[in-house]
Amino acid sequence: MKLGPTGHLDTFARDNLPPSNQWPEILVDGFDYPEWLNCAVELTDRMVERGFGDQTALIGNGRRRTYKELSDWTNRIARALTEDYGLKPGNRVLIRSANNPAMVACWLAATKAGAVVVNTMPMLRVGEIAKVVDKAEVTMALCDTRLMDELVAVAKESRFLTQVIGFDGTANHDAELDRAALDKPVKFEAVKTGRDDVALLGFTSGSTGVPKATMHFHRDILIIADAYAKEVLDVTPDDVFVGSPPLAFTFGLGGLAVFPLRFGAAATLLEQATPAKMIEIIETYKATVCFTAPTAYRAMLAAMDKGADLSSLRVAVSAGETLPAPVYDEWVRKTGKPIVDGIGSTEMLHIFISNRLDDSRAACTGKPLAGYQAIVVDDDMREVAPGTVGKLAVKGPIGCRYLADDRQGDYVRDGWNLTGDSFIRDEDGYFHFAARCDDMIVSAGYNIAGPEVEAALLKHEAVAECAVIGVPDTERGHVVEAHVVLVDGSAASDAMAKLLQEHVKSIIAPYKYPRSIVFADTLPKTESGKIQRFRLKQARAA
Repeated sequence: MKLGPTGHLDTFARDNLPPSNQWPEILVDGFDYPEWLNCAVELTDRMVERGFGDQTALIGNGRRRTYKELSDWTNRIARALTEDYGLKPGNRVLIRSANNPAMVACWLAATKAGAVVVNTMPMLRVGEIAKVVDKAEVTMALCDTRLMDELVAVAKESRFLTQVIGFDGTANHDAELDRAALDKPVKFEAVKTGRDDVALLGFTSGSTGVPKATMHFHRDILIIADAYAKEVLDVTPDDVFVGSPPLAFTFGLGGLAVFPLRFGAAATLLEQATPAKMIEIIETYKATVCFTAPTAYRAMLAAMDKGADLSSLRVAVSAGETLPAPVYDEWVRKTGKPIVDGIGSTEMLHIFISNRLDDSRAACTGKPLAGYQAIVVDDDMREVAPGTVGKLAVKGPIGCRYLADDRQGDYVRDGWNLTGDSFIRDEDGYFHFAARCDDMIVSAGYNIAGPEVEAALLKHEAVAECAVIGVPDTERGHVVEAHVVLVDGSAASDAMAKLLQEHVKSIIAPYKYPRSIVFADTLPKTESGKIQRFRLKQARAA
């Protein structure tokens, strides 16, 4: 596709887009935006113009902020960034913070000022931040003052990062950036960016070695709301969002900032989004839409047995990893409401295949969103017959564009985005997750999908959590190994292992049973609650 005009003076981002012949096909029909577009203006100032000024936009750190307050706050910060710190349109700005209103304000303000923003997690350490800074040639960082040490250390050694500016992540407005902003007028003439200007660099989670940066335009940020949030969630101004994924992940940025702000709803932001904290928020603020991973839904179901009131939730969104059928069934039984599974990727910015509120079922990921296409293909990119496991290939209004990266050719083939997931499409056009392509365990010639074994294990009352990996075996190539966390009151023993093995054999084909069972107190997870099976594999290999 031909790119529209740019408002960037620093052309680094556009200069480092992949060559056009390596792009996926972009299907923009039905997603019409003006040539000049600043997504941060659309989510703040434009909402005030549309009459949402007095509505609550953000809840966090003990206070509510209206759309008018958010608009004024972001305009002041944007003025400080341009007038006091010399930010130029197209410069890369890294933001380091936990999920709080100040992080959202900084992201929106930098975007209004024409920056290309890189949101990062507090968990990142010096070496990881340095790779991000080098890859994106980040010149300025905005950092919650409680998390400054690592960034200051990176800046000392970096040839790119020259400014680290502290902001107050609490509600006190008592840090350098806050003080500079408080002095500014609440009006700001946002930078006239093009709809095809890069607004966001999303660094892929779970990547090893050199990180990959996915490049997303101003229009992409609105598309995920106008596609998924509108079609699947049917967001209204009465909605209150809650969730666990970090804003640094595009899944979190969509679910906890873009979606509510696009439709005049409210977002609650939690720095420590444990299931217990989320339950507290749901009960206090009568949250209606929840975004989290299946492991958190299991904890919330257990809390319901002890009296937790989740009745305000009208929709629970599960993503990050496949939703086991037992969790789906129990949620629907206990709440009477759907839990909506979906799949997205950082490369595609957000969810592209999903169940719908009126069309959801267990062990099913649903159908593509309007404007998206999906097929299941073999290694030669030929579509496979319904009911056959193959690789998921997707195209839509957003697609993979890595920042100056040879791995572009691995993700994009023949105009399709290859997500790295194995799927089955049934006769009725519904998609069913089989495994991450690298989670498919080949044992004695059989293809075994780890998540299917996990779903079987989770049906046993003694199993709280589990993760299945393939481990090398001289006879079979690989065998299935299950790492199991037992519920309180159940004891690890050889007898328990045998019991679980027989249980799995009784539910799915016996060849799929875990020949090895490892009992654990906890499983390694990302900050958003996604189980890190690769860490179990690494530990096993070591």
